[in-house]
Amino acid sequence: MKKWLFMSLMAVLVLALAACGGDKKETTSAPAAEGDGGYTKDKPLVIKFSHVTSIDSVKGKAADAFAKLVAEKTDGKVKVEVYPSSQLYGDNDELDALVSGNVHMIAPSVTKMVKIDPRWQYVDMPYLFENEEHARKFFESDVAKTILESDQLANNDIKGLVFWENGFKHFSNNKHPLVNVEDFKGLKFRAQAGKVLEAQFKALHAGSATIAFGETYAALQQGTVDGQENTFNNFDTQKYQEVQKYFSVSEHGRLDYAIFVNKSFWDKIPVDLLKAVEDSLTEATTLAWDLASEENAKSYENIKNSGIEVIELTPEQKEKIKAELEPVYEEFGEVITEELINGIRGLK
Repeated sequence: MKKWLFMSLMAVLVLALAACGGDKKETTSAPAAEGDGGYTKDKPLVIKFSHVTSIDSVKGKAADAFAKLVAEKTDGKVKVEVYPSSQLYGDNDELDALVSGNVHMIAPSVTKMVKIDPRWQYVDMPYLFENEEHARKFFESDVAKTILESDQLANNDIKGLVFWENGFKHFSNNKHPLVNVEDFKGLKFRAQAGKVLEAQFKALHAGSATIAFGETYAALQQGTVDGQENTFNNFDTQKYQEVQKYFSVSEHGRLDYAIFVNKSFWDKIPVDLLKAVEDSLTEATTLAWDLASEENAKSYENIKNSGIEVIELTPEQKEKIKAELEPVYEEFGEVITEELINGIRGLK
């Protein structure tokens, strides 16, 4: 009798536990879908923002401003943790970190997105943009939305938000002044990953090597490469003037950033907090654009005063280099699509 009673009680207990287990919900580190999610100053929602440039760069200053704005607008309920200078992830792995959810926000040079969609190489097409105003028109255009809001990004759990301006790229090297097409022959340049940039240097009869941004200074110092291409501000804040002798103001391409977030994480941020975060990003973007102009101008003065030789190419010299680079369009016009290229050109 006691045995039967014991077995009956055990059966009831098992059924009760099973019933409770059936209602159990999986836990997740993602934010709640609506309401304030219970976030407080003591226990805020954390957004991990990783980037590769220094805190003194345009991107670094804009990222820190964004973090400050978010803290103010959410009364501390959201905390943006900014990790500059490749502290968490470098050029080669920050995109994978975003997809996996190890970070929630990145601001890469848009060339890095070629892994997802080859059209992002538009930024590397030589002399596609005429001036700063032309680039900004693109950032705010429907043409830009075709890649910023593409299915390719969504299918990889990525959401594109806004563009952060950096500026035009210029050449530097250690061998001799770069003035004419012939001056590039035989030199080796550090380049970001991408077939377009490989083709660019090939058309100039130069070599290239894909080297992470954080490793470029050492590569120049050790002679692994002779030169590189970058904006005034990146060149200055990375102190490349210490390891380069000649700087040519060529304005041959753009180096701009875009803000990408992990879509699953972002879409679950409580609505009221998300509005404050997006408003903060809008303000930080305006700041980034203003800073790009100001900081590049300051950095250009720093470069000219650093002791290295600065060569300002004439419009005629630029045109000759542009003509030499025309094969890049012949090779990549279909990959990047004529629709995108012509769309950008039409915004002049």
